[in-house]
Amino acid sequence: MNYTPEHLTHLDQDSIFVFGSTPDGIHDHGDALTAYKYFGAVNGQSSGLQGQSYAIPTMEGDIEKMKPYIKAFFELAYEWDQTMFYVTRIACDIPGITDSDIAPLFAEALKLYNVLLPESFVKAIRQQKTQPDF
Repeated sequence: MNYTPEHLTHLDQDSIFVFGSTPDGIHDHGDALTAYKYFGAVNGQSSGLQGQSYAIPTMEGDIEKMKPYIKAFFELAYEWDQTMFYVTRIACDIPGITDSDIAPLFAEALKLYNVLLPESFVKAIRQQKTQPDF
């Protein structure tokens, strides 16, 4: 199985970098900064497609508030089935949030050939064997 590489700075033309954003769309650290520097993320835009990136607002750790944004991401991934999506460890830099907390929200990706997850998410999903309740 392929996973999202830990450090991406280049993508093929039909690829999208999926990252966690602050609610204000300030992309100044971690994967958000990578999205801004290399993949066209726009400061001030907290969600959705931006250049060769896709932002999912982390809502400062409120997992319930993230669910609609993750659902919207999967709707796009199904529609854009010729595009490869590289999901990063979204929200895992927020104190108290772990891969095991967030990964189940991305379990749908295991059914899709065009969405790659971090290895830690895949391991967490397989351990929990749960599906998100959107």
